[in-house]
Amino acid sequence: MSELVFFSGTMDCGKSTLALQIEHNRSARGLVGMIFTRDDRAGEGKLSSRLGLVTDAVEVEDGQDLYAYVVDHLSRGGRADYVIADEAQFLAPEQIDQLARVVDDLGLDVYAFGITTDFRSKLFPGSQRLVELADRVEVLQVEALCWCGARATHNARTVGGVMVVEGAQVVVGDVARSADEIGYEVLCRRHHRRRMTAATSRAAALSPDVLPVSPA
Repeated sequence: MSELVFFSGTMDCGKSTLALQIEHNRSARGLVGMIFTRDDRAGEGKLSSRLGLVTDAVEVEDGQDLYAYVVDHLSRGGRADYVIADEAQFLAPEQIDQLARVVDDLGLDVYAFGITTDFRSKLFPGSQRLVELADRVEVLQVEALCWCGARATHNARTVGGVMVVEGAQVVVGDVARSADEIGYEVLCRRHHRRRMTAATSRAAALSPDVLPVSPA
């Protein structure tokens, strides 16, 4: 029986790599998939992983009906044996409903990949709807690590290495960068709550206020 599966995790947990692996395994068996994505780091119409793997995909637009897109593809003689949706957290709740309809009405498996919460520890609307509708929710087993070595459970947005807690929910960036560019970093709950990133922890360690000072 076909099903809607949500593979969830934090950034750096290998979700896009797994999506590409599923695509590779099924295509090697002669199956044909339809891949949706949105705001991938590699650019429009791409599904990529940080390992350097990349493949073409359908870039999802605001208001696009994903069920109608698949039906139109099939009615034109196209083939689709399954559907992959990466960066599913960026999809609208109604688009998640459309993916569920692909499963129920067209009998296709849908594999959705996304991070669960944003930089404020709030559920993305798309991820929330997936949790509500998915036949299975699989937490990815590749554990991302905080700078302290603990299991990373939270996504942080940074500017110049400093964590920020205000701004639009969706701002595309990558792992933390230098200067004042927007980046992202995964943290454990303790350091996310304290807003302590790798950069700010290094700065604190080098501060004269916390280093022992020899008497004059």
